[in-house]
Amino acid sequence: MTLVTFSYGKDGVIKECKANGHAGFSKKGSDIVCAAVTILFRTAIQVISQIEGVECKADISSRGNLAFRVDLNNREQAAVIRLCCAMDFLRVGIESLTREYPENVQMREIINDF
Repeated sequence: MTLVTFSYGKDGVIKECKANGHAGFSKKGSDIVCAAVTILFRTAIQVISQIEGVECKADISSRGNLAFRVDLNNREQAAVIRLCCAMDFLRVGIESLTREYPENVQMREIINDF
């Protein structure tokens, strides 16, 4: 099972995303559900990393674990809008996977005080 966690600040802006575990749909290395989670995360990380005023610290060093942290260095509207769009892309993609493969992917969202 892959658990995807989205953590938001109390302002509603995304702060951190994590995907942990293998989906278990198929054997490691040929699991289409794991591949889908990976491509969604990697694309979001690449897009977020290109947003001016946003720092994205990613950890993609081990199989079965993907994570990134977002630091918004300024509150310029363009940066916030682009960040929100990138996160909408990731969240909608993961939600779609949870509906299609509920035994393989779960998602949770957390509001933190940071």
